[in-house]
Amino acid sequence: CRRTAMRTGDAREGQKAIAVKTPARFPRLFWTIPLPGAARPPAPGSGPPYRSFCAVLLLLACAGCLSSGGGAIDREALVRRHIPRLSEADPLSPFSVGNGKFAFTADVTGLQTFPEFYEKGIPLATQSEWGWHTIPGPGGTTLEDASEYWDVDGRRVPYASRQNTAAGQWLRANPHRLHLGRIGFEFSDTSGRAVGIGELEGIRQSADIWRGVLESSFAIRGVPVEVETACHPEIDQVSARIRSQLLGTGAIGVRLEFPYGSTRWGKDPGDWSSPERHRSEIVARTGRSVRIRRTLDADRYHVSIEWDGDAEVTQVARHSFLLAPRDPGQFGFSVRFSASDAAGRGASVRETVQSAERHWRRFWQSGGAIDLSRSTDSRAGELERRIVLSRYLTAIQCAGSFPPAETGLTCNSWYGKSHLEMHWWHGVHFALWGNPQVLENTLPWYRSVLPLAAETARRQGYAGVRWPKMVAPDGREGPSSVGVFLVWQQPHPIYYAELLYRLTGDEAVLGRYRDIVFPTADFMASYARWDRARGLYVLGPPLIPAQEIYRPGTTSNPTFELAYWKFGLETAQLWRERLGLGRVPQWDHVLDHLPPLPENNGLYQNAEIAPDTFEDAFHRRDHPTLVAAFGMLGDARVDRRRMRATLEKVLESWDWPSTWGWDYPMVAMTAARVGRPDLAIEALCLDTPKNRYLPNGHNYQREDLPLYLPGNGGLLAAAAMMAAGWEGAPPADAPGFPKDGSWTVRHEGLRPMP
Repeated sequence: CRRTAMRTGDAREGQKAIAVKTPARFPRLFWTIPLPGAARPPAPGSGPPYRSFCAVLLLLACAGCLSSGGGAIDREALVRRHIPRLSEADPLSPFSVGNGKFAFTADVTGLQTFPEFYEKGIPLATQSEWGWHTIPGPGGTTLEDASEYWDVDGRRVPYASRQNTAAGQWLRANPHRLHLGRIGFEFSDTSGRAVGIGELEGIRQSADIWRGVLESSFAIRGVPVEVETACHPEIDQVSARIRSQLLGTGAIGVRLEFPYGSTRWGKDPGDWSSPERHRSEIVARTGRSVRIRRTLDADRYHVSIEWDGDAEVTQVARHSFLLAPRDPGQFGFSVRFSASDAAGRGASVRETVQSAERHWRRFWQSGGAIDLSRSTDSRAGELERRIVLSRYLTAIQCAGSFPPAETGLTCNSWYGKSHLEMHWWHGVHFALWGNPQVLENTLPWYRSVLPLAAETARRQGYAGVRWPKMVAPDGREGPSSVGVFLVWQQPHPIYYAELLYRLTGDEAVLGRYRDIVFPTADFMASYARWDRARGLYVLGPPLIPAQEIYRPGTTSNPTFELAYWKFGLETAQLWRERLGLGRVPQWDHVLDHLPPLPENNGLYQNAEIAPDTFEDAFHRRDHPTLVAAFGMLGDARVDRRRMRATLEKVLESWDWPSTWGWDYPMVAMTAARVGRPDLAIEALCLDTPKNRYLPNGHNYQREDLPLYLPGNGGLLAAAAMMAAGWEGAPPADAPGFPKDGSWTVRHEGLRPMP
């Protein structure tokens, strides 16, 4: 952070820390209910009416913009000082607009004019939550065709781990998320020659995230071009307004092009080499609109183009359409994408921009905020920039009704499918930042795929529902040599439901999600294997922990998963008590006989199969999730002193280049809980390749994974926790930030973490 801050001019060198009297923290009142696993129901006065009353107080506090650190935060100033700007094309920093379910990523022209320039960086794509495609495959292909069997206490248990078979590859790649269409300028000079990106002059572009509008300006042969681009907040539409004297001369047109769906692993979601495999047809036309029907095998969607003024649309190639403006000076158009031909007309450019401005003003003025501008630590400015831009990026790509992909709606990773173990990092921060409804919007999807999750558990001989790792919207699991052995996604829905219950105090939450919580716990109890010799339950084998470097056949009882199993079963029992139901004896038996968290030489270790010495290089890479048992969960069994020593050893000896974007906030949360806020800041600002945040705010990982939204979401979760605290945190304000005088943390609208 310090290095980036100095590079971008955001360092706050020379500023003085401002001492502020810490006010009473309303959220602390709200968190007086027992933790999951409490031995008895809430005491009189701490039940639902009390929670509701305190929730009202908290909402009033947020509505009044009360903030820790003295005075309300100037939210517009906070956001505007981190508006990203470009003065030249950067293949790793295109800007996006979106509404949470639909996103459009643009180059420096404000459209998708020069896709080749961005191929090796972040590609220019248009993607939605609903836009998926399946190519015809082998008839009757099922997970059984990609499965192998493992012996579990004499039972043959199938796992779809044969990903490299023909069936495995087809099931992994289908369905895949579509690139819905490329919308770019067609520039030409007086001789009709195409103008390249290197010929653009005077590039100036800003992503005005306060308004939700991209502002782009450049010149062609000395003639200025100005473009405003916005996404409608309620419909899947992108609109653009263009101002230039080149309009009406034939030098500027707008080209729409459509690809086939790509079944390749990688960031480009479009196959541009198979024009014969899909259709693009104009099916309706008026004086100022055209509707195109797209057909890809059995899948179909619709594209509506509407414009202001005089223009014409012509089909210039099989999947290419040219919108040619005839009016000089100014031109506006909108392109709406929809799964149905009954979607209705779109909004005008003016309506879209105004709606976007209203939406984003409401977004920034509600929910949480963190202002670090009065801090003197040189890392504060860059950390604040990352937080602000992460709020925007997660809002435009992770606020739908289906758990997001790791690359959101910007490009594809793992065919655009969701990884459910990452949903925690995508979604929990919304609740902590005062937008719990965004997290809750995804829970009905879990209910919709309950039958498939129950079938997976049944096939493997377990009770309840087993949640997949890599999954399409229809709930189908993707074969994987690693993913099918992961289990840490299993307790996630229980965590989400419990978090919503605590934050809202709404008894209706219990009724809405009991059908998700209870079968999730049923699987967890039946998955735990009884070890007669030890008189304890064992998790695995086969199992691969969140630290994905272990062999499934020889790994058992990973530290984090053991802690999460305890949390999940205890919380499910607590839900039964709240609903007036009896405790499930089998769940209690598992809880009473879970093994202790694995230790080694006075430190926690990764799993029971871990090596004899902590220094073993093979086991000090990938995710250091052995510290998550305390950082994410606050497991009461954790010895705080031992975890603190483990954390210090991790920071000293881990192979950080092999880690991932969410690992740094995970470590920061642990550092905060063990009383080392200095290490929390160090973790968030660790100078390592995958903790790099690009000018557009994306968390870069590697060339084929140039953005990684779990890193952004994890940062937001950690920042909220460090500022607003957690259950059992010290009474000081912003307990997760250092108290050395260099950090002044002003925050409002945040909720403490359990």
